[in-house]
Amino acid sequence: MLTRTTIHADGAWRDALSGETREILDPADGLPFAVVAEGGAEDADAAVAAARAAFDSGAWPGTPVAERAALLRRTAGLLVRDREELALLESRDAGKTLAEGRADVDCVADAFRYFADLVLAEGPGRVVDAGSDTVHSVVVHEPVGVCAMITPWNYPLLQASWKIAPALAAGNTFVVKPSEITPLSTVALIALLAEAGLPSGVANLVTGPGHTVGARLAEHPDVDLVSFTGGLTSGVKVAQAAAPGVKKVALELGGKNPNVVFADACRTAEGFDTAVDQALNAAFIHSGQVCSAGSRLIVEESVRERFVAELSRRAARIRLGRGTEDGVECGPLVSLAQLERTEEYVASALAEGAVLRSGGRRPEPSATRPAGGYFHEPTVLDRCHRRMRVIREEVFGPVLTVETFHTEDEAVALANDTEYGLAGAVWTADAARARRVAGRLRHGTVWINDFHPYLPQAEWGGFGKSGVGRELGPSGLAEYRETKHVYQNLAPRPVRWFSG
Repeated sequence: MLTRTTIHADGAWRDALSGETREILDPADGLPFAVVAEGGAEDADAAVAAARAAFDSGAWPGTPVAERAALLRRTAGLLVRDREELALLESRDAGKTLAEGRADVDCVADAFRYFADLVLAEGPGRVVDAGSDTVHSVVVHEPVGVCAMITPWNYPLLQASWKIAPALAAGNTFVVKPSEITPLSTVALIALLAEAGLPSGVANLVTGPGHTVGARLAEHPDVDLVSFTGGLTSGVKVAQAAAPGVKKVALELGGKNPNVVFADACRTAEGFDTAVDQALNAAFIHSGQVCSAGSRLIVEESVRERFVAELSRRAARIRLGRGTEDGVECGPLVSLAQLERTEEYVASALAEGAVLRSGGRRPEPSATRPAGGYFHEPTVLDRCHRRMRVIREEVFGPVLTVETFHTEDEAVALANDTEYGLAGAVWTADAARARRVAGRLRHGTVWINDFHPYLPQAEWGGFGKSGVGRELGPSGLAEYRETKHVYQNLAPRPVRWFSG
């Protein structure tokens, strides 16, 4: 069994102060394959103290931009070097396929390169016209300080990088708490940062549960910013804990994402095949454990039966199994709790009148699906309506619901009828309609005739209860900065406001 010393503070690896540990389970068979430290509030305090000292007294905040960018690029190179090892960790830890794990590592390396390029391209500040030749006025950006980062279990390496890369580019120090379910790739990333030459105390990590480590980080008086990615309920608790300290808070809280298909997108055989294929990708990549999963298919009524029949046929053919096995297309859910949650949502939908078109149960064990694994068949639920729990709440499992519409206005109303607003897509052959519907959708990312791609140079985040703030893009860097206006009087003289 792999045993890792996983708490990193002030440049040193150690065990939890309590001595407690946690077994990490392989979701493909439910068996432990690694042991990590189970940190607590006191470990969080030590990590914050190291980050505070490194920011207040260390060299990193004042390190020239070119040197910070070079370190990010070195880290990207190390990620590429260790691509296979990191992909395997993601597969064993989170259950995803090796192909998905490799794609994640590639995206992480891209993010580090992007933020290196972004800070290098910036000037010394924005000069403000003060209306006088005797005044020099400039707006500059400075690091926020100590950043607490709380990351989710579904994309542990990717989500950590979306926070760590811009935080380092801006000159901050940080403490990261990965999910206690999937911590291993984040541990590996912290080791790569040290190998790349990051000074001691800048990057700190505490493994442990959210209710102790995460809660302490959110409320800690020496933390200047909290960035959290996860569920809505936990995100609200993080915001409440951070509020008394008036910290900067960034929250990415998931979504209930519509995939709107108009009939004209299916007029040709190629268009129909593409829309069906992309609907499968939207819903079932990583077993639906994606905050932007297109779990709500909203299809025009005139093509509903044909579309759903073919979608269900293909969904039933998806090859489930251990993510490290050749030929496997979809891995297990991350935990038994997530499997049981998915089953509960399917049962509630059927009780509320949904029609099961494919899946809906745990598959039979096989050579690639051990009996103890947390597998659930890709599931298509037809004839769904807005009052169903499965439509309104985030399942985070391989469950696709089907709703229908007759008019464009009805399609937009259905797509926007959610308390979330992270992502959505529209499929149509009508370019004017595509632009029109995309403009009306209240979601932070809208794809036209596609689903799931993102770019490190484009902001990611949502409307409504999908959160506050943005990751990636220039705004993702701005989250980790404070803005300062420096006003210099080049010819000071008395004002004589007061006569005395």
